[in-house]
Amino acid sequence: MAYLSRLRLTNFRNLTHLDHALPRGVTVYYGPNAQGKTTLLEAVYLLCIARSFRAENEREVVSFSAANVGQQALVDGTIEKDDQHLRVIVGYQPAQRSNFEGNGLGYNVRKEIRVNRLRRTAGELVGQVNAVLFSAEDIELVLGAPSGRRRFLDILLSQADTLYLKGLQRYNKVVQQRNHLLRLLREGRADGDELAFWDDELVREGAWIMWRRHETMRKLTPACIRHHEDLSGPDEDLEVEYRPNVLLGGGVDEVEGNFREALAAASHRERVRPVTSVGPHRDDFILMIDGADMAIFGSRGQARTLALTLRLAEAEFLASERGEGPVVLFDDALSEIDAVRRHRLLEKSMRYEQVLITTTDLEQVNDFFGSGANYLHVSGGQVWPSDEHGNVADIPVSGGDPQEGDALAIDESA
Repeated sequence: MAYLSRLRLTNFRNLTHLDHALPRGVTVYYGPNAQGKTTLLEAVYLLCIARSFRAENEREVVSFSAANVGQQALVDGTIEKDDQHLRVIVGYQPAQRSNFEGNGLGYNVRKEIRVNRLRRTAGELVGQVNAVLFSAEDIELVLGAPSGRRRFLDILLSQADTLYLKGLQRYNKVVQQRNHLLRLLREGRADGDELAFWDDELVREGAWIMWRRHETMRKLTPACIRHHEDLSGPDEDLEVEYRPNVLLGGGVDEVEGNFREALAAASHRERVRPVTSVGPHRDDFILMIDGADMAIFGSRGQARTLALTLRLAEAEFLASERGEGPVVLFDDALSEIDAVRRHRLLEKSMRYEQVLITTTDLEQVNDFFGSGANYLHVSGGQVWPSDEHGNVADIPVSGGDPQEGDALAIDESA
C-alpha cells in the first residue's frame, strides 16, 4: 500500500501556495483549461519520478514572479507506505543571470531532493512510490518516434528496479564519452586504442539493458493483449514485438557477443558520422493489429486505445513487481474515448489505492463515480471543494504560507 496523503506547493507554476490533503480512492480535479489542474498532477508525478512530465527545462516549474525575486519553488508531499510516513520535498532555487535568453527566463535553477530531511539523489527517490500517468499525449507512444517508446520502457523499469536505473545512467554516460572520443578520432586528436575500453563498457552495460527490456516486454505482452481485448473486444488480434538494435540470443552473454559483432560492422559508418550507432539507445517496440504496424496503419482511435492498453499493462506490471500498486494519474486522458471504453478504463483503475483525474467535463466522470469520488474545482490557481454536481464551496483548500519550521529543500546551511 502506498499513496500520497498530503501535497504542499509553493511557487510551483501558477500554484503559489497550496496545502492539500489527499484521500485514498479517487480524486477528480475539474475546471477550464490553464487553471492549474495539470500542475497538480505534475507535482505528484515529480514526487514519484523526480522529474516533470511536461517541462523541457526544470526552471519552467518556478513561477516567474517568484524567480524574479529569488524565491524557491517547493513540492512537498507526505507518502503513506506500509507503516511508514515519508516526507518528500523537491525544491528549486533560482540563480539569477545577467544574460537573458530569448524566452525571457534569465535564470537557472538548482534542484534538491530530500526524503525525511535527508538529501537524496533522483535515483534514490525513484521507486519510493510508483506512478503511472495516462495523458492525451500518450497517443505518441503508438504513432510517434521510437524515443518515446524507449522512454516508456525506461521509466517503467526504473520504477520497478533501481539496478536498472543505475545501469541506464552508466550506459548513457558511456555513450556520451564514446561519442566524444569518436569526434576526437575523426579530428586526429585521439588514439584509436582508447576506443577498445569504451567499446567494452558499452557492450557490458548495453547488453544487460537490452536483456532486461526483453524480459520486461515478455511479461508485459500478455497484459497488453488482455487489456486491449477488454477495451476493444475480441475482434482485433494484438501483437507486441520488441525490436532491439542488436540480436538477442539466449542470454546476456550471447547479447554481448552479438553486440561486439554489430559494433565491428558499424566501425566504418561511425568514422564517417561520429556517433554511437549500435546499442539500446536505438531500440524500439511495435504494436500490430491483425499483422499491421499501428505506427503506420493505425487510426487515431486505435492508437488511443493501444496507448491506454500500454498504461494499464504498466500499472499491472509495477503492482506485480513491487507488491504495491502505483498512484494512477489521468491527465485529460478521457476526453477522446467513447463512454463504453471510458467506463471500462475507470473500472480497471479502481483496483489501485489512489487515482487522481483531471477533466474539463465533470460529466465524463461523475456519471461513473457519483458520490464515490472526491471532487475539487480548480480555477485561477486555487482549488475549491465541490460535490459531484459541481456545487463549489465558498472557501478554497488551504492556501497559506508553508508552516513555520518546515524543512526547505534548498538550504545552504545544511
